Amino acid sequence: MLYEIVSERKVRCTTRIKTPDDMYDLVKRYAQAKKEQFIVVTLNVVHEPLSVRIVSTGNVNRVIVHPREVFYPAIQDLAAAVILCHNHPSGSLEPSREDREITKRLVSAGAVLGIHVLDHLIIGKSDYFSFQKNGFLPEDDEIRDMSLKELMEET
Repeated sequence: MLYEIVSERKVRCTTRIKTPDDMYDLVKRYAQAKKEQFIVVTLNVVHEPLSVRIVSTGNVNRVIVHPREVFYPAIQDLAAAVILCHNHPSGSLEPSREDREITKRLVSAGAVLGIHVLDHLIIGKSDYFSFQKNGFLPEDDEIRDMSLKELMEET
């Protein structure tokens, strides 16, 4: 039998997530990690956090993410929405080409499942980059143009 240690926190928080700043306050502790970690925050219909979970841990400059791992906690929590986060141990908050591509895939997968992706944050020790705030979240027409094959292929 194989055991995997993961981080999972059920959140007892009645504060609604209204801005990327609210979200950063909830996840900034993960910015200290020495390896990239991909985190999903599940939210109820009024955008109150239900849970914060590390769904994948990579190495110092890359983490592999697949829609099934990202949305599994959201489905378990009966979440209406999610916010995606990952750290950059290098300290750079600039999204890579891979960051932009996986965000597009995950937004598309969420649309298929009926789980809205509100934002994707790249978190650093003292600041963050918000895909939503910077206009990097895909638009509806970009999501519709993605084929099912593109959506499900491994990266």
